[in-house]
Amino acid sequence: MSGNPLRLGVCWISSITEEENNRKRIFCPLDPKHTVYEDQLEKHLKKCNSREKPKPDYFIQDINAGLTDETEILDEVVPVSSLSKEQLENLIKKLRKASEGLNCTLKDQIMSHPALHDVLNDPKNGDSAFKHLKQQASILGNIERLNLLGPRRCFVEFGAGRGKLSHWVDIALQEAEKVYFLLVERVTTRFKVDGKHKNGNSVFERLQIDIQHLCLSKIPVLIKEKLPVVGIGKHLCGVATDLALRCLVETYPTKCKERNEEPVAKRIKNDTMDAENDTLVNEGSKKNELEQWSPVAGIVIALCCHHKCDWRHYVGKEFFKTLGLGSVEFNYFQRMSSWATCGMRETILETSKINIKKRDDQTNDNEEHDHEGYRKTDENPEDLPGLLTVEERKNIGRLCKLLIDQGRIQYLQQKGYDASLQYYTDSLVSLENVLLTALPKQSSTPDSTT
Repeated sequence: MSGNPLRLGVCWISSITEEENNRKRIFCPLDPKHTVYEDQLEKHLKKCNSREKPKPDYFIQDINAGLTDETEILDEVVPVSSLSKEQLENLIKKLRKASEGLNCTLKDQIMSHPALHDVLNDPKNGDSAFKHLKQQASILGNIERLNLLGPRRCFVEFGAGRGKLSHWVDIALQEAEKVYFLLVERVTTRFKVDGKHKNGNSVFERLQIDIQHLCLSKIPVLIKEKLPVVGIGKHLCGVATDLALRCLVETYPTKCKERNEEPVAKRIKNDTMDAENDTLVNEGSKKNELEQWSPVAGIVIALCCHHKCDWRHYVGKEFFKTLGLGSVEFNYFQRMSSWATCGMRETILETSKINIKKRDDQTNDNEEHDHEGYRKTDENPEDLPGLLTVEERKNIGRLCKLLIDQGRIQYLQQKGYDASLQYYTDSLVSLENVLLTALPKQSSTPDSTT
């Protein structure tokens, strides 16, 4: 006679539970964020999402790392809080002397774009979403201001996260022909928006790779189409900005030349230019009108997190050296740059209390680092009691950011670009509110110096 089915079921579940309790779970050696049964480790390693995958052709180890002088790399930097009063004062004197002559007042280029009109006026969006949208709208407006928003080009979004900036660029371009998007992000990202564009005219391709190893000249679509590249980014963290700049204006053009595949010398014209003018120009004048073409049409990057910069990869080393500064000063300045936002502690804490329940939509966003300088840097200005006021710390932090960014501007100028810094959003929207833009000089080749 068979037993009670319910009792048999309970016994079976108990047996399974007991069996599982006797099995040992261990951390996955590829990614300790998850665990696996020890007796299934070998099987798991073959399918784990964190396993090393075959490197794509466009992966070249350290291609954008820059030349590294091992003698300039410090084993360990003494924290700013451990400096004596005299040492700190000397460091600040060096900073102020190096900043003499720099334009410390940036121009406002706070813009918007019709593509985001409806979402910006949607009451369903909370404060956090509204903040993101305002920044995206201004970046998009600045891309258009520089005549970079048009057909027949490839937008490379560095630190793409969910890909929202590319999303809005595509919305703004509507049905423009031959528009490609390369979304560069080194980590796996959830809630990506590029899937919304699968049926559109534009082509979206996601590249999961560290910018340090990205060789654009080996990307199939760039080899085939030979389209001008527009480099874009929203809050590109610290060292990632330097890697992206070197990727765009140094290694990419160099590799194009090595392959003897100069892209088509083609002027990026204003879309509103009267087409009839072209028919009135003879062949000789057409040649004269062609720009000294660069494979990169322009760069529009919102800067962020200077305290995460790294001297080894910094593009402005020569600028620092001309000022009598080196790796020691740079490492202190990049840490002190966080003071620009740390000085806003009361505002930050108050804002955090207000928005703490509104952060669900930012999960795995990787697009915003507004107050990261305060939360994550190890150089809390409160560790310097009595030495500096809050306002003094903020001003010193801003000078550090400006000096680091000025090195980037000079680097771009030496590579043949007209580069500038400007505010693209209000500090109440984001404390990281500086936009770096660059266009090739019409009278210079990408390699020329100024």
